[in-house]
Amino acid sequence: MKVEILDDILTEESARFCAVLEQVATFGVKEELKKDNFEITVTLTDGETIREINAEYRGIDAETDVLSFPLWNIPEGEEPFVNPETDDIMLGDIIISLPRLKEQAEEYGHSPKREAAYLCIHGVLHLLGYDHMEQEEKQQMRQREEELLARLNLTRED
Repeated sequence: MKVEILDDILTEESARFCAVLEQVATFGVKEELKKDNFEITVTLTDGETIREINAEYRGIDAETDVLSFPLWNIPEGEEPFVNPETDDIMLGDIIISLPRLKEQAEEYGHSPKREAAYLCIHGVLHLLGYDHMEQEEKQQMRQREEELLARLNLTRED
């Protein structure tokens, strides 16, 4: 399994989040799929960059906290995207806004580390087909997020 973490901000602060993102992404994928022949990319970026990406790909010209671009959920009968160098299945990309991460940690009253983990696991679950458009889906996704974070000892109290 390969988790690539890209730090677009390149500060000491952003570098501290990279290890958490790698740990959470790896754990989430392995727990959900029970295999490790997958690749995922997580990018930590600034507010303006995520706003531009959100506008370009979703038509929403606003900053957001996390974006997910899945490659895993392919139409039936099609082959998954495979890295020819590693034979790993490419799950997709997650992009996280560091400014929103910090704002939301303060707003929700928990640590930035916990918020980074939450945004990352939220993105991982989106890559694997979870969604929250319908109330029942939202409940299932939130429950799974909390279960995985609890297993990593990253509760809301952190």
